[in-house]
Amino acid sequence: MRIMGEISIIFGICLLSEGITALLPFTFPASVISMLILAVLLLTEAVKPRHIQLLSSFFIANMGMFFIPSLVGTLEYAEILKARFIPFLVITLATTPVVYLVTAWTVQLLIRRLDRKGGNSHD
Repeated sequence: MRIMGEISIIFGICLLSEGITALLPFTFPASVISMLILAVLLLTEAVKPRHIQLLSSFFIANMGMFFIPSLVGTLEYAEILKARFIPFLVITLATTPVVYLVTAWTVQLLIRRLDRKGGNSHD
């Protein structure tokens, strides 16, 4: 029964973000709003990590499967991508290290913050 509760939390957040997106006067990805809502809920401890641990572990373990639809959708635009391959390659090669560096910096910042709080949970 625990998994049903976890699914309810995650999909409830997704539904809420879809509603927020529909109300916005501009286009904004609901997935980003979902991540922001989840981050706020986790930081305020309204949702504890153990409340979504099982489902999150499943999603992380099967993350590659969730990229397949995006890749297949990209194939539809293969001709456009071929025409702009060099700029696409340059942008990809330039931004990938930046994403890795920002992610690593954020993780280190959060680990230091947890250490200061006395939550040595990154062992």
